[in-house]
Amino acid sequence: MQNFNTAILIQAALNIQVAHAICKIAATFLLGGAIAMQFLADLAPCPLCLTQRWPHAAVIIISGMGCLAPMPFQIRRALLGLTALAFAITAGVGFYHAGVEYGLIAGPNSCTGLATGETLEELRRNLMNAPVVRCDEAPWSLFGISLAGYNFLASGALAAFAAYAALRRPKRAGT
Repeated sequence: MQNFNTAILIQAALNIQVAHAICKIAATFLLGGAIAMQFLADLAPCPLCLTQRWPHAAVIIISGMGCLAPMPFQIRRALLGLTALAFAITAGVGFYHAGVEYGLIAGPNSCTGLATGETLEELRRNLMNAPVVRCDEAPWSLFGISLAGYNFLASGALAAFAAYAALRRPKRAGT
């Protein structure tokens, strides 16, 4: 019976290692794609775009640790849970950002170009310090979906995948 339980745990750990590898590769492609769009396609990122990148970097680090051997199964599983959380965070920011781009949600004043001031001089100073890249304008879209929208879709799916892989129970033989 001891060998049977050990075999199940080894198989489950390998499955979680594969899930970590998939998450790490996906996050690398998503972050790499965003950086490539910035430098190769001259699409300057707005503050919300930059915010969406940090969780991808966290996934690369966390899932990189999850791919390492040897590690207790429960720690590997917990790391996969953190990976799911990071993907969910960037999906949430992507949803918010897409809503701002499509005019469904009011964006932060700091990146929507809405400058205010009590006096004319304060208004002028705020206008001069306003960011060049606005969060409420989608610089690129495909089939009507912006990069923030695609980040929401991809990261949301990856969050669900990582959460499922982290919460899945190891299968017993014959079931």
